[in-house]
Amino acid sequence: MEFISLKFDYAFRTVFSREGVRKQFISDVTGIPLESIRSARLDNPFLWKRRRRQKQGILDVAVRLHDGTRIDIEMQVRFQRYWTKRNLFYLAKMYTEDLWIGDEYECLKKCITISILGFSLAQDTGCHSVYTLRDKRGREFSDLFEVHIIELKKPFADTGAVGEWIQLFNAESMEELNMIKTKNAGILEAREILRTLHLRNPLRLMYEQHLKEVRDRKAEDAYVRDLGRAEGRTEGETVKLIDLICRKMVKRKTIEEIASELEEDVKEVERIYQVAAGCAPDYDREKILMELKKTPE
Repeated sequence: MEFISLKFDYAFRTVFSREGVRKQFISDVTGIPLESIRSARLDNPFLWKRRRRQKQGILDVAVRLHDGTRIDIEMQVRFQRYWTKRNLFYLAKMYTEDLWIGDEYECLKKCITISILGFSLAQDTGCHSVYTLRDKRGREFSDLFEVHIIELKKPFADTGAVGEWIQLFNAESMEELNMIKTKNAGILEAREILRTLHLRNPLRLMYEQHLKEVRDRKAEDAYVRDLGRAEGRTEGETVKLIDLICRKMVKRKTIEEIASELEEDVKEVERIYQVAAGCAPDYDREKILMELKKTPE
């Protein structure tokens, strides 16, 4: 039986649906005292979209603390081009989303992103990096933006709470899960949820389907590469590309993610993405193709 890893999207969302887990994880990573986090309620995971062609930001687990602080907890397993720009895009959207016409700037609240990455990003050896707005001499400009990056593939010597969370995320078998020795209440609760998930047949089937999709995606990407690039692409090939992009849009993939997975030019993917977004949720392929013909490249 396949072990359902915390890196699996559904398992990740299920575990972090528990407020006790969210509060402990946020406290351990950010350093906010646990007793100071009176609540950590789940927020709407969809960032507000003000214009039809504006990119829609979708978060994995969006949390709002009792003082209004907004936190995005994101799991990103696969390497992604432009990840830094994407992270800043989400951060900026979170920061400005609640400010409406007539509101004062004092309404703006602190925003924190916590990204758990399955690939190496920074050049240093640290597995937990923290970024804030400071000048070259280290003086703080503002504490309203805070970025935490946890890189799971880097070796860690941290025996503290963050190190234990990394062990939990990296566990690939029940044996490895049981080897985590801790008194951390959040990790103990998360571990128990993961154990329970193995007893649920529908979830196991979902996880096996997820693994199948990963394998199929590799074959699909290879097929798309064989179709060629936008220049010289036949109408049939364009319809095939539209279909692939629409299917990934349904899975809430960003433009950068789609371009990277399909190995297509970002501008071409963005052009199709924006037209297809206007045809959601049906994504009529023929209609999208007709609109593309009207849209200059």
